[in-house]
Amino acid sequence: MPGQDRQSEDIQLLVRSVVDYSICLLDPAGHVTSWNAGAERIKGYRAEEIIGRHFSVFYPPEDVAAGKPAMELEVAVADGRWEEEGWRVRKDGTRFWASVVITALHDERGELRGFGKVTRDLTERRNVARALDERGMLLAHLVRAQEVERRRIAYDVHDDTIQSMVAVGMRLRAMESGLGGEQAAEVRGIGEAVEAAVARLRDLTFELRPPALDEEGLVEGLAGYLRQVTAGTGLSFEIDHRLDADPPPEAAVTIFRICQEAITNVRKHARATSIRLSLVSLDRGVHVRVADDGTGLPPGAEGPLRHFGLIEMRERAEIAGGWWSLTDRPGAGTTVDFWVPAVPHA
Repeated sequence: MPGQDRQSEDIQLLVRSVVDYSICLLDPAGHVTSWNAGAERIKGYRAEEIIGRHFSVFYPPEDVAAGKPAMELEVAVADGRWEEEGWRVRKDGTRFWASVVITALHDERGELRGFGKVTRDLTERRNVARALDERGMLLAHLVRAQEVERRRIAYDVHDDTIQSMVAVGMRLRAMESGLGGEQAAEVRGIGEAVEAAVARLRDLTFELRPPALDEEGLVEGLAGYLRQVTAGTGLSFEIDHRLDADPPPEAAVTIFRICQEAITNVRKHARATSIRLSLVSLDRGVHVRVADDGTGLPPGAEGPLRHFGLIEMRERAEIAGGWWSLTDRPGAGTTVDFWVPAVPHA
């Protein structure tokens, strides 16, 4: 009937025009069949780029590997709908915290015609709530306490232990000049061991707390760290930063520590020639990408690299309320992607 057709057209126009919600239809197998303005704004795909693709493209790799998209459709068919909040993935690979409702659509004969999927981006609301909750405040205080202790140890080692050892080295050189033969050689060997120990301690104090992080902020702290660890290695680096402002101290420290671990892994394991680091303000947080052109992770890398490096990076990001992921391209390098909220805590 003409009236019903006009009403249907109006509803379709409304759905297509909504920008605050991603509204799309899926076929029974989960492929996208329609796309609205809100879906393009939230997820970054134009209609011609996404229609026909499976909706699992919106899920983090670990959820896809666990079969989560298929499970959600099964529950929607069995119960009529599926609803949750969780991480979803944009076209550019960044994640956002989403409220998702999937509804099974049946025709008048009860046959499954597909699914309606409504997604809302709740990232900003989640970040503000987290900044006010007890867990967020506890994390902020914990990070501050850890960094104060790291700074104290670094200063103590630099101002006390290193200076004492430097003085010992100077006395050994003075002793060597008054000796000859084997005795001079022995004293020289001891002096060289002391100098090597002093160099290692200087590296340790820099790892504990790079001076630029306190004095000049996150970007210069990372630049200083990269200059220090790539010197003499043949590694080049570049930093691209588009930050609205320097993040709060606890967020800056979390970002620095994750980058520090990622850069160390590149230097020690990747056999790379370059490192590319980018920092961008996104969703009231900071999105960071550390990419190299090395060999990628070795097949089945389950040893110390994965256990002590990758897990630590992921845990730091997730404890801060963010996310972390690794893209490995064997023979073409790896990319560490992560995002942490940058909302000041009380």
